[in-house]
Amino acid sequence: MTRASPNHNPGGDDGMRLQRVWRAGGIAGLAFFLFLSPTPAWPEGAVPETNCGTAPEQEAQQSASPGDSTAQLDAATEANPQTAPARAPDIIPVERKPDGSEGQQTKRMFWIIPNFAAVSADAKVPPLTTREKYALALKGSVDYSSFVWAGMLAGQNMAFRRYPELRNGMAGYSRYYWRAFADQASAAYFTEALVPAITHEDPRYFTLGHGGFLHRVGYALSRLVVTKMDSGGTGFNYAEIVGSGMEAGLSNLYYPPAERGLHNTAVNWAAQLEAASLNNIIREFWPDIHRKMLRQK
Repeated sequence: MTRASPNHNPGGDDGMRLQRVWRAGGIAGLAFFLFLSPTPAWPEGAVPETNCGTAPEQEAQQSASPGDSTAQLDAATEANPQTAPARAPDIIPVERKPDGSEGQQTKRMFWIIPNFAAVSADAKVPPLTTREKYALALKGSVDYSSFVWAGMLAGQNMAFRRYPELRNGMAGYSRYYWRAFADQASAAYFTEALVPAITHEDPRYFTLGHGGFLHRVGYALSRLVVTKMDSGGTGFNYAEIVGSGMEAGLSNLYYPPAERGLHNTAVNWAAQLEAASLNNIIREFWPDIHRKMLRQK
C-alpha cells in the first residue's frame, strides 16, 4: 500500500513523486517493449514446381507413327490392364498450429513476483469456493516475495522519512516493516477473500490475451470496476473498490496520528486503486513478455 505523506513532510512528497515516476516509467517501458519487439518471421509454404517430365515422352510419341503407337498401347494394356498414367499427388497446405502460449499465464512473473490470481486467456475454470478464496489470499500474503517487498517498502519509506514519528535505526526500520507487511496482507484478505466471499465475486484476473494494445489496456483497466461473478456472469467489482477502501480505513489504527484522517484515507484508497490498475496491465501483457523472453533464449 502507498500511503500519502503529510503536507509538512517534503521528503514524503519526493518519495511520492519518485514512486509515480517509477510507475509511469514501467508502463512506458512495457508499451515500447511490446511495440518495438521484432515480430518472428514464419516460413512461407513451399510453392509446388511445375511437372516438366512429360516433354520427352510427348516428343517420342509424336515422332512415332500412328500405327506403332496404337500397337504399343494395345500391348501395354493387355500386359497390365490396371496400369494408369501417373498422377502427381495433390499438395495440401499445412496450417501452422498455435503454440498454445498465447495468453498463457504462469504462477510467477519474472520468476519472482506472485501471479497466483491470474487465469490464462480462454481458460474454462470453475468458480472458487469460500475456502479457496481465503487460501488464495493466504498464499499471496505469506509468499517469500511478500516479505521481501515489505522490506523494500520499509527501507524506502525510512530513507525518505515519510513517517518521522517512527524514527530511524533498526527499531525504526522494524516499525516501518511490520506496517508495510500489514498493509499488503490486509489488502489481500479484503480484496481476495472477505468481500468476494460476501458478494460472490471471483477475485482472479481473467486474461483477455488477444486484440490490439489499446484494447487490451482498456480491458485491464475496466477490470478495476467490472469482475466475473461466481455464477459465470459479470458484475460490479465491490471486492476491489470496497475492499481497498476497507484496507485504507484499517491502516488508521496503526499509523501515526499525523497520517490518519479522512483526507489521508481517501488518498491511500486512491493509491491502492492505482496500484491495482497497474498490476492488471502487467498481468494482461505478461504472457506476451514471457513468450518473447523464451524466444530470445
